[in-house]
Amino acid sequence: MTTGRKMATMRPPASVAGEADSLEMALSNGNAIPPTASLRTKLHGRAFYESIGSPKFILAPMVDQSEFAWRMLSRSFMDPSSPQDLLAYTPMLHARLFNDTPKFRHNHFQPLRAPLASHPPSPPGGEVYLDGNPSFDRPLFVQFCANDPDELYHAAKYVTPFCDAVDLNLGCPQGIARKGKYGAFLQEDQSLIFDLINKLHKELDVPVTAKLRILETREKTLAYAKNVVSAGASIITVHGRTRDMKGHKTGLADWKVIRWLREELPREVVMFANGNILCREDIDECLRETGVDGVMSAEGNLCDPAIFANAPKVGGEGREYWRGRDGQGGWRMDAVMRRYMDILYKHVLEVPLPDRRPLYLPSDPQPTPISEPPRENGNKRGRDPETADAQTPPKKRQKSEKKEKTQNPNLLAMQPHLFHLLRSLVSKHHAVRDALARCRAGDIAAFENVLQMVEAVVKDGLKEYDVSDGKSWEDELKADARLKTVPQTKEPDKNVEAEAKEGVDGRYESSLETVRKCKRPWWVVQAYVRPLPKEALAKGSLTLSKKERAAKLEEQKEGEVVPNGHVERERAGSGKEVEVPKEALVCGCVGAVSG
Repeated sequence: MTTGRKMATMRPPASVAGEADSLEMALSNGNAIPPTASLRTKLHGRAFYESIGSPKFILAPMVDQSEFAWRMLSRSFMDPSSPQDLLAYTPMLHARLFNDTPKFRHNHFQPLRAPLASHPPSPPGGEVYLDGNPSFDRPLFVQFCANDPDELYHAAKYVTPFCDAVDLNLGCPQGIARKGKYGAFLQEDQSLIFDLINKLHKELDVPVTAKLRILETREKTLAYAKNVVSAGASIITVHGRTRDMKGHKTGLADWKVIRWLREELPREVVMFANGNILCREDIDECLRETGVDGVMSAEGNLCDPAIFANAPKVGGEGREYWRGRDGQGGWRMDAVMRRYMDILYKHVLEVPLPDRRPLYLPSDPQPTPISEPPRENGNKRGRDPETADAQTPPKKRQKSEKKEKTQNPNLLAMQPHLFHLLRSLVSKHHAVRDALARCRAGDIAAFENVLQMVEAVVKDGLKEYDVSDGKSWEDELKADARLKTVPQTKEPDKNVEAEAKEGVDGRYESSLETVRKCKRPWWVVQAYVRPLPKEALAKGSLTLSKKERAAKLEEQKEGEVVPNGHVERERAGSGKEVEVPKEALVCGCVGAVSG
């Protein structure tokens, strides 16, 4: 059995080292070939982690959502002097499809301009392009889901020249993972998990890592983690939720279990934590409470791609960052969307950036109004009616000239990303929401139009805030329906704050505190706080299945008597004997503190 000890390696000869130095200089232009196994030493565990800069901020692997352009947007907010502080993962890739289907491979991973028709030689030929480009997309881990060691190995061979490590997905809880037997649905087959990781550890040119979820007990989770490490994983990421915690049942991740694992595993084991990360403060708190090496964010990053970055200092906000009169602030939505679009223009479409005006600031001098020239012939649209028909193709021609649907993952992800990013803005400005909903993948002009609409409404919001001296935002905050709602506990006369005084962690009872902490004006990127399962049940957005209702009823029956109590039969007033619990009688408080 392979252990998690550091692998013995040999220093490359001087000739190889010199070749590597020359190659490193060539990489500065972004068009050279990345270093491969023949030019770099394979490290393991903490030595490997330190070799990539010991990053503490981790952009999670997300299906169709952590693609190149989004990674670049997240990296763009980091300090240029230390880009290695952010480690990013590709979206999860299906190993069998990636290995067997060239079209799938090219549509989901584009390290070279030419498709990866076969396993790349060492070093690979061709001009580097997007994914894993050593000039701007490193460090990078490529994640696969798989249930066959050979399929995983052959798929991983395609990507090893273009990444720093290959990761095995052991955490996907979705139904498709259950059907395909991968992700979190491998956790019952620990021997297969060992074989998958060990195959890569022994035969791949780069290290292997794994991302997993906690199990029902600490002890089972620890045995699981030890199995992954002993198989050869250099880094493990622990998501502090079980497989069943998803959707409306997501709930809170358990940092205490992660902390316990960190204390039980050797320090040589590098650990990342995942779960409960909505803002930068959560990252710092997670590092303190769990003791892990790095913190991973998924949904928090989708809502705020600058989540890993520090806010500008007071006075250094510029036009992209907004700070209110109370000192709180965030990155402006128009600025972040513009930055995202510019990345797509530059790297994906490879066209010049459009000419745009600087983003609006209330301190800008008022422009001199320009009178609009009169329109001729009474034409409202300003077009010559004689040439209008010639410029507009007939309907049949329009149908025949439909554009081919794009398969570029960076363009396919634009609309979902923007709905995440602009969530609070589009919930208020429905015209922007509707325009974004009409956008089609690859229609960059339509998305540019949405950007102009976003810039216009953000300008109006900033103007109103400035004119009202901040009162417009204060009034909106007071009118927020969710902040007005204080969820009730099982005892109607007690709310969450009262329970907190009694020693109950209010975070496990209500998301109200988190909503208050994360809430910002609608023109600022901000976290979306999911209602906790208890709140979703009360609201009606979550219903229990028959099996869950039966289990809950059984729990309630068992909760009426604390273990070690007993039951006695007493005669009621009617003369009928009934069972009465004695000594350990509980008056409904078991459920109240179960969070």
